[in-house]
Amino acid sequence: MPSQLILLSFLTRWLRISIYLISSTATLLYLSLLIIIGTYANNLLAHPPSQKSDVALILGNRAYLHDAPNPCLTGRVDEGILLFSQGLVTQLAMSGGRDHEDNRIEAQVMEAYARSKGFKGNILLESRSSSTLENLKFSQVMLQAAGVKSVIIVSEPYHMWRIKQLVDAGQLGLDFNVSYAAAPSQCWLTWGMAFKGALREPLAIIHNYSKGYF
Repeated sequence: MPSQLILLSFLTRWLRISIYLISSTATLLYLSLLIIIGTYANNLLAHPPSQKSDVALILGNRAYLHDAPNPCLTGRVDEGILLFSQGLVTQLAMSGGRDHEDNRIEAQVMEAYARSKGFKGNILLESRSSSTLENLKFSQVMLQAAGVKSVIIVSEPYHMWRIKQLVDAGQLGLDFNVSYAAAPSQCWLTWGMAFKGALREPLAIIHNYSKGYF
């Protein structure tokens, strides 16, 4: 019996050490990713696109919040409209499928919002995607069909680092010249990297990496 107790005590101690090491490593990884994401976001905000592209590809987010278009989403559309007004793109593309929260299609909500802001240019719609990976994959087909050669991808600042990793891994294909525009939406201006979407982003990066997406 004493030897069994000693063995149990030994195993319990090493289990505690293992749990501590795992939790410490996970915390360090999470914080490191958060710093990388925030640094890249701020760099993009400080250096917006300056070269012309064929289209601004605006990636979706939850369509409605509190019975109104989600400000995290409309900020992305506002950025796309700004790029158009600056002559940096000749058309917009909206990518986002049906929300499970409110059953609305993100791409259609973005299109309606752009029109309500007076945008009269051409809009391409991709309305099937339900993730960032699908945003890129499904948009690839749409953009190729439209003869697009160069793209500015638009999304929330905290979202951009993961998008770039997916694009660099070929998830948008290899036929486009790609640049990036971080949209300083109301959500970002209010919360920055403390926004819940930003706080979830390291977990999304780890998930995408574990799936072999980049």
